[in-house]
Amino acid sequence: MAEREPAQEYLEGYAEILAGVCATRRRLTREERDTLGSLGERAAEAGLGLRTLVRAHLAAAQRVRPGLSQSAADHLLTAVEQAVDAFAEGHERAQHLAVRQEEAARREFIDDLLYGRSDLGRLAERAEHFGLLLSHAHTVAVAQGPEPYSDGYAVTRTVESSLVARFGDRRILLTTKDGRLICVAPADEPEVLAHFAKQAYAATDGGQVAVGRPHPGAGGVVHSYEEALNALALAARMDLRDPVLHASDLLVYPVLTRDRQAMADLVRTVLGPLRQARGGARPLLDTLTAYFDSGCVTAQAARGLSLSVRAMTYRLDRIHRLTGADPADPVQRYTLQTAVIGARLLDWPDQPL
Repeated sequence: MAEREPAQEYLEGYAEILAGVCATRRRLTREERDTLGSLGERAAEAGLGLRTLVRAHLAAAQRVRPGLSQSAADHLLTAVEQAVDAFAEGHERAQHLAVRQEEAARREFIDDLLYGRSDLGRLAERAEHFGLLLSHAHTVAVAQGPEPYSDGYAVTRTVESSLVARFGDRRILLTTKDGRLICVAPADEPEVLAHFAKQAYAATDGGQVAVGRPHPGAGGVVHSYEEALNALALAARMDLRDPVLHASDLLVYPVLTRDRQAMADLVRTVLGPLRQARGGARPLLDTLTAYFDSGCVTAQAARGLSLSVRAMTYRLDRIHRLTGADPADPVQRYTLQTAVIGARLLDWPDQPL
């Protein structure tokens, strides 16, 4: 009874409509359908469930039946069907509108959160509605794949379902932005982002995930998000193919590029002589890259370039003669490797310095 009582407010005029329809054995007029639809909208806005409301409509119809003639009563079921259909249509219309409004509010919040817009106090209040406590530290992970993703996509639903099944109602925000999947999680729960990275990598068919560093406050979410984006951009420039990148592991690269002019001078000075080689600098630069990526193991680097060990050794000797720096010498190797990193960051020799 406690559930039915609030529903009575939204049955106003319903009994009269049923009686009038049954008496003339007609269909509901447009005005009657509109009236019932408006009541359905109001009931949805009040938070009443459709099952409770349908039960109330059926109960009201039972109370109307004894007052009808036999011929009119025969039409009652048809009248109830039409009336409930009009009421449910209004209820569903209000529900859809509420969902769209909620989606719009969520999207606006995410935009403000990830771009650092809006008053921080107000942003923190809105964040609680979406399950975040911005007074705590958070970490952001960003996943991208071969195609863009948005809310409602199969990839997004798959990752979200896995997170919910594993972690339940923990304070996690999963969303999309600019075609990428984004997960915001409490900094003291690294297992959440580890699971997100694993699921996103699988769902995006071998995409790449970058994880920012943990930072406190609303501004900390923006900072962590930007770190993750920068890690993905750096991976593209440096051809880093690790499935999961951690911004904390890549801090050396921003340091190296902080003084771009100094890095450009290093590349020109150390690697510039490679332009004199037959075929230009690119083959020898690729040789150095493979050599350093292999941990300076000549045989492994040769396999990576589909060269013989003899050909690889010849190239390293050629680099030594042209640059004056020996890749096998620990001291000189550091200068060469730093210059190679700089060349990759500055896209040399394809781009002029």
